[in-house]
Amino acid sequence: MSDDITVTLATPDDLDTLAPLFDGYRQFYRQPTDLAAARDFLRERLTRGESVIFLAWRGGNAAGFTQLYPTFSSVSMKRLWILNDLFVVADARRAGVAQALLERARRHAVETGAKGLTLQTARDNIPAQALYESLGWTREQMFYAYNLLV
Repeated sequence: MSDDITVTLATPDDLDTLAPLFDGYRQFYRQPTDLAAARDFLRERLTRGESVIFLAWRGGNAAGFTQLYPTFSSVSMKRLWILNDLFVVADARRAGVAQALLERARRHAVETGAKGLTLQTARDNIPAQALYESLGWTREQMFYAYNLLV
């Protein structure tokens, strides 16, 4: 990991920096650009305390972010964090930014006494899977995931 990468906890004061990254993340998943809606969505999450967002900086420029949502494990009776979003700008990929964000998310889970973190990624996202596994994440083998969209 490069020494010029820092990761900070995002606040509502970071919305002007964060919103274009979030909009880029959504475009990566083939959603139309909507910077105003992205900013509003993030403002709500941050002001309501509904998510934790970490911003990565590389060479003084915003290079990526990750967004965590809290949930709970009834079986272990502990908090669990959903790593819902992870995005790195194109010119900062493969430079350690994603690794720095994932490590900060892991530390956040430890700091909050959580059971751990969970995430989902596309089956064809082989580079991301390789990174996750290199950092100790394990692929779920026991359960199937189901979704009900309404």
